[in-house]
Amino acid sequence: MSKQFDVIVIGGGPGGYIAAIRASQLGFNVACIDEWKNAKGGPALGGTCTNTGCIPSKALLQSSEYFEHAGHHFADHGIEVKGLGLDVGKMIGRKDTVVKQNNDGIVYLFKKNKVTFFHGRGSFAAAKDGAYDIKVAGTAEETISGKHIIVATGSNARALPGAPFDEVSILSNDGALRIGTVPQKLGVIGSGVIGLEMGSVWRRLGADVTILEGLSTFLGAVDQQIAKEAHKAFTKQGLKIELGVKVGEIKNGENGVSIAYANAKGEAQTLEVDKLIISIGRTANTIGLNPEVVGLGLDERGAIVVDGDCKTNLPNVWAIGDVVRGPMLAHKAEEEGVAVAERIAGQHGHVNFNTIPWVIYTSPEIAWVGQTEEQLKAEGRAYKSGTFPFMANGRARALGDTTGMVKMLADAASDEILGVHIVGPMASELIAECVVAMEFRASSEDIARICHAHPSLSEATKEAALAVDKRTLNF
Repeated sequence: MSKQFDVIVIGGGPGGYIAAIRASQLGFNVACIDEWKNAKGGPALGGTCTNTGCIPSKALLQSSEYFEHAGHHFADHGIEVKGLGLDVGKMIGRKDTVVKQNNDGIVYLFKKNKVTFFHGRGSFAAAKDGAYDIKVAGTAEETISGKHIIVATGSNARALPGAPFDEVSILSNDGALRIGTVPQKLGVIGSGVIGLEMGSVWRRLGADVTILEGLSTFLGAVDQQIAKEAHKAFTKQGLKIELGVKVGEIKNGENGVSIAYANAKGEAQTLEVDKLIISIGRTANTIGLNPEVVGLGLDERGAIVVDGDCKTNLPNVWAIGDVVRGPMLAHKAEEEGVAVAERIAGQHGHVNFNTIPWVIYTSPEIAWVGQTEEQLKAEGRAYKSGTFPFMANGRARALGDTTGMVKMLADAASDEILGVHIVGPMASELIAECVVAMEFRASSEDIARICHAHPSLSEATKEAALAVDKRTLNF
């Protein structure tokens, strides 16, 4: 007889492991299945985010930023650095250590919360007697049974036709995090989050980086005033960004990668690079899930179809995170995981898609929540706008990082905050105040009236709120 569980979670990424922990906290007997392996073949919980995404990329971004500061900015502080060197192997090793610490942390959390873990690939085997049999294909195969199933299998990097990932010369996010030596020339196709972050890492370490983007606008999902400011900063740093290109044949040879493309003017161009990162988005991962065995519905993109509560077309089968609609963000998956666990328990879990923050961890950082100015104009909503530059912020001057601004958008009549957009130092941290404010439907006046510590970067948020009413105090 198979082992019986109240809830089985397939996938141990941010959405899956959080869902499993919350379900256990609510009194359910919970199992989580995950197939990620570390270098020794052991479990590596945390999914793409922990193993080849959010966590390792931030480790490398931090290391590369230190290197750039030491080489180019410490002198401004009176700090002399002689004989600056770079040990890429040690840098990658530190990144791997950070990843392992996070892997081990989730294992500890499962033990603490009494979540039963199965190492292997989970797939549907059968639906019977008001429950579902789930096959676990690991070192040995076994079948477990659960009343509620939460699918949290994440996503995979999208490849370009004719240019498959070999993770040596043509790289996904995975290979981009494991480059052993700094390439002389690095190409990146796609100027989204992964492309910009990885391009920034290797540009700081000495690579000549060219980013090719098919869209004619830079960071089309970002408020365009902020995007233009970021583009200017990246160009000044040395990132070469070509917009409106049409990529043609890609040849992967012994001496590197050759990319044929047409530029925005339609002129034929060729880019020769040592390595090429392809970051053109991600696709929902249902490989090996066997959804057809139980009739689980997928859409035309291969994502699992869910309603507003993350319910699938099958009773007691739920799906969350990258494998369903909505933004492919780790924190979105986490919120959905908590909400689903609470719905299974009869509670009213909720995820507000309007207040999910977005962050690009470049330098300067880019973060936003809510609507852009372009979106408000498109829907014909009357709004007010206020901006405040970091060059007028005392803490930013002391840091030596005055690039960028905070921009706040509020309803013209009610003054409710509709969106906040930041490009500049520590934008990833500053955006949290704005998320809280919008979740409680605060007005720009509310932020303007709250005392912010001086000197702090957060004062720029207060000043942007004051700017909505055209009464900034420091600019």
